[in-house]
Amino acid sequence: MAHSGRMNLYAIRRRDYWGTPEELQATAQRSAEVGEEMSEDVRWIRSYVVQEESGKLGTVCIYQGTSSEKVREQAERTGMPADEVTLIADTVIVRPDPVAETAR
Repeated sequence: MAHSGRMNLYAIRRRDYWGTPEELQATAQRSAEVGEEMSEDVRWIRSYVVQEESGKLGTVCIYQGTSSEKVREQAERTGMPADEVTLIADTVIVRPDPVAETAR
């Protein structure tokens, strides 16, 4: 099936998946590699790492994609879950994301 190339925004929730920041970093590197292979259909925009009640780490990720199926395929090829993939209807920005201060 040919696609129009139109990119929509999707929010992806990944729950209770990573035990350590290092595990998350390794998955993020793999995700970026797969994303490059699929760049015509999926683009990773940003991720927010969340502390789950279980003590593990989860994420809320924002992706552009030609379809929710392509977004799920990118996650599957990376080897991580996509517990919820939701089409974003609109964006309201009150303030830009704060920039984390780095230790010097």
